[in-house]
Amino acid sequence: MKKTGKRGSALVFALIITSLSLIILVSMMEYVSSQIKYGLYNSSKEESFQIAESGINFYRWYLAHQTDGRTAQQIKTFWTSGSPFGVGSAYEAEYKDPEGAGIGKYSIEVTPPGEGSTIVIVKSTGWTYKYPNSKRTIQVRLRRPAWSEYIMLSNEFVRFGSGTEVFGKIFANSGVHFDGVAHNAVYSAVSSYYDTDVNSTKPGVWTSWNNEYNSDMGSDVFLSGKSYPIPDKDFSDVTADLGLMKTQAKTAGTDTCSPSVCYFDNDGQGRSIVLNADGTFKIITVQSYNGSSNSISNYSGSWSTFNIPNNGIIFIEGNVWVEGAINGKRVTIVGANLSSSDKSSVFIQHSITYGTYDDSTVLGLIAQKDVEIIRDSDDNLRIDAAIIAQSGRVGRGVYKPSDYKNTITVYGAIASNQRYGFAYTDGTGYANRNLYYDNNLLYSPPPYFPTGNEYLMDLWEEL
Repeated sequence: MKKTGKRGSALVFALIITSLSLIILVSMMEYVSSQIKYGLYNSSKEESFQIAESGINFYRWYLAHQTDGRTAQQIKTFWTSGSPFGVGSAYEAEYKDPEGAGIGKYSIEVTPPGEGSTIVIVKSTGWTYKYPNSKRTIQVRLRRPAWSEYIMLSNEFVRFGSGTEVFGKIFANSGVHFDGVAHNAVYSAVSSYYDTDVNSTKPGVWTSWNNEYNSDMGSDVFLSGKSYPIPDKDFSDVTADLGLMKTQAKTAGTDTCSPSVCYFDNDGQGRSIVLNADGTFKIITVQSYNGSSNSISNYSGSWSTFNIPNNGIIFIEGNVWVEGAINGKRVTIVGANLSSSDKSSVFIQHSITYGTYDDSTVLGLIAQKDVEIIRDSDDNLRIDAAIIAQSGRVGRGVYKPSDYKNTITVYGAIASNQRYGFAYTDGTGYANRNLYYDNNLLYSPPPYFPTGNEYLMDLWEEL
């Protein structure tokens, strides 16, 4: 009897051990299985991410092929009536492995540029056929870089004398002679050039202070360094955009200014505009002006008041004198005579100021020829604007020493085809020149401001 009891106890013990072993084995198998499933799920999530990223790359390729070499008007037409992929309804495409087998899909949704903007928002969602619920979504912002991304962009040699302090990037297609203080980088498209001011060949960017010709970091001049040569900028790109701006501003007839559009023909010698902080502007025809000082001599008719149009374009088919204040509006004022061979200019006598310094308030001034500070300008002049002189220059003429001025401050950006200048080596002009880049222009340039030819990605995020 005792022997049988021992056998029964051993059997029970064996059953317990076997049961525990089975429990442990099953648990281990379930753990291994769950880990395999988890690994496969993570692998699928990574594949979904790569598929979503492939959708972004496809759309960048698609935009490049649809917009490369096209004018601003053609690009606008593409977005508004060209049925671009992903606008209005999602665009789906299959993603294949290297052997050509489909393993998933991406779906692209696109927010096209708004009125006067170049910013495109692209959202791409990717998933695999095996795990269709393990989706990943990427969103990017694409934009065509505007001409307002430098505080100074010059097509020719440019010189900044002592008394000039610059906050913003500088770029010239020719050389840069800089004797002021540059708080940001200074660039040139040439490795060397002949400086006519000193009658000598110099590096692309240089200063006459301390013989810092080859130093990357001039201790007192180039506070953020300099770089040259880099690719140049084509000023001819601006010409086509002037035509687009006229098209956007003009309806049937001649002078028209409504809540939607604003165009004035080439009557008289141009127009004088005074901007008002309440969102309106006054305008009057200029009958004559003094060619030596660029001051208005006589007006024709009376002042009229209009609201700044919704599309943000005021197009003058002739010269335009601009002054005043702007607040909470985004507008571009163009002086360009596209109906004759006489090129038009923008003239400034009195300050132009913003009411708020954010992206809700921005002014663009575009001249077919010059943006000229007239002889009788304010002793302390402030210009809050992004400025382009398409075929001429941004600057002030050489006047008598008695027309010497104190300080000019530009808050915005300057693009000058010919050599810029607010002061001269004979001591005339503005004694102090302060140039501040408006950072809001990087992503929010003035309406219909000229842009580069390619869409660049400047924001990436996973949603």
